[in-house]
Amino acid sequence: MINRVGQIMLYVNNQDESVNFWTEKAGFTVISDENSGGMRWIEIAPNENAETSIILHDKELIAKMSPELNLGTPSLMFFTANLDELHSKLSNQQVKVGEIVTMPSGRVFNFADDEENYFAVMEKK
Repeated sequence: MINRVGQIMLYVNNQDESVNFWTEKAGFTVISDENSGGMRWIEIAPNENAETSIILHDKELIAKMSPELNLGTPSLMFFTANLDELHSKLSNQQVKVGEIVTMPSGRVFNFADDEENYFAVMEKK
């Protein structure tokens, strides 16, 4: 049986620019950067001990290898203990961020990476 999410595949147009966004602006860490047979995948996570990581794949290469796959951006919801601080940090990094809104499940905002993929963040204390 499945007991947790291990990795999320994110298909991007430019892996190096995507790494820069996630590390320099969002504060993630590169866990590994592998290249095998011309296929490169980069594992990033909020920190080295995170239970779930994101794998950055080259969208064009994956489309050629598996044309049946939907390579759209998955809807990712990140959690943070301090929503206001993260919102300010991303804004100060010139990341496109939405307004903080209060939902029945908690306060949330969205942000976009440099390729205009949108993600959400929810405050979980």
